[in-house]
Amino acid sequence: MAKTINLEIFKRFFRTEQTGGVLLLICVAISLLIANTSAKDSFIRFLETQVGFGPVNYSILAWINDALMAIFFLLVGLEIKRELIEGELSSVKSAALPVIAALGGMLVPAVIYSLLNKGTETAGGWGIPMATDIAFALAIMAMLGKNVPPSLKIFLAALAIVDDLGAILVIAIFYTSQIHFEYLAMAAGILLLLGLLNYFGVKRLVFYLIPGVLLWYCIHHSGIHATIAGVLLAFTIPTNETDIESPLEKLEHALTTPVNYLIMPVFALANTNITFQKEMLTGLVSPLGLGIIIGLFAGKTIGVSLFSWLAVKLKWAELPTGAGWKHLLGLGMLAGIGFTMSIFIALLSFNEATHIAEAKFAILTASVLSGVLGYVFLRVMKVKG
Repeated sequence: MAKTINLEIFKRFFRTEQTGGVLLLICVAISLLIANTSAKDSFIRFLETQVGFGPVNYSILAWINDALMAIFFLLVGLEIKRELIEGELSSVKSAALPVIAALGGMLVPAVIYSLLNKGTETAGGWGIPMATDIAFALAIMAMLGKNVPPSLKIFLAALAIVDDLGAILVIAIFYTSQIHFEYLAMAAGILLLLGLLNYFGVKRLVFYLIPGVLLWYCIHHSGIHATIAGVLLAFTIPTNETDIESPLEKLEHALTTPVNYLIMPVFALANTNITFQKEMLTGLVSPLGLGIIIGLFAGKTIGVSLFSWLAVKLKWAELPTGAGWKHLLGLGMLAGIGFTMSIFIALLSFNEATHIAEAKFAILTASVLSGVLGYVFLRVMKVKG
C-alpha cells in the first residue's frame, strides 16, 4: 500500500472479535439451556413482547433481527469500505485472492445444498451455507497464535468481509418480500442526500446517522430487508487513505465494541433457542440437514481452496505472505463456521418452525465441526507453506 494506513483500527477490531467470539459461545450455551428447560415458554413470550409506538411498534425479536442487526451490517459495511480504500482489498492484486476465494466459498456450498434439496419444500434455503461468521472464525484463528502466519489472519478477515457482502446481496435480491416502491423511492432520495453530504465534504457523523435512521425506516417498509440500510449508510460515510482517523474509522471504532459485546451475543441468545428433540437427529440426514452440513463444511473447504488454487495458477493472484496450500485448506474449513449469519438467512428462508429448528441444529453442528477440525488441522500440521 502506497499510503500510510491506520493499522491500529484493525488490531483493535481483531482483539475485540476474538473476545466477542467467546461471549457468543456463552450466549449460545445459555440460549440452548433456556430452550430445553421450563423457562422456554417465558423466554418466547418475552421475545414476542411488543415494544414501540405507532408505525414503529415491533416485537423484541423483530427489534433484534431488524434493527440491531442493521447496526451489525453497518459495521460490516464500514469494514468493507475501509478494506476497499486502504486495506486488503485496496488494489486488484491484493483483492483478487480473498474475493475469488470468497466467491468459491459461496458458490460451491449453494450448489451442494441446491442439488441435495432440488424439488423439496426446503429448496429455498440454498443461501444458508454460503455465509461465514467473522467473529467465530477470527476467534478460532486467534487461538492458533504462531501456528499460522499473520497474513493468514488478515486474509481470513478480508475473505469473511467479502463473504458478508455476498450474503448481504443474496438477502437483498432473493430473501425479500413484496416491494413497496414508494418507500424505496424515499430511501433512494435519502441515499442521494447522504451521497451529496459526502461529496461536499461534510465530516460530522450526526449528519449521516440521523438520515440513516430514516433510511432504515424506509427500507424496512419497502419490503427489502431492513439490515441492508446499514450497508448502504456505511458506504456514504467519509474516509481517507492517511493515518489520520477518518469519520469512518471513528464510527467503526465506536461500533466494534457494542456490536461484538452486545448486539451479536443478544442475536445469538434470541435466535439459537433450539429445543432438542429426537427428530432433529433424523433431520441431520434429511436433505435440509445434509445440505447445510455438507455445504458449510465440505463446500466451504472445497470452494475456498479450489478457487484460490485456480486464481494462483492462472496468475490472477498470489498466496498471502508466508502461507501455503495447507494453510488455505485449513482456512477453508474455518470458513465453514456459518453460525450467526447462516441462522439469520435461515430465519428469512423458512416460515415453518420445524424447518427453522432443523436448520439451526444443522448450522450449529456444521459450525462446530468446521471450527474444531479447522483448528485441529492447522494446529497439528503446523505447516510453513
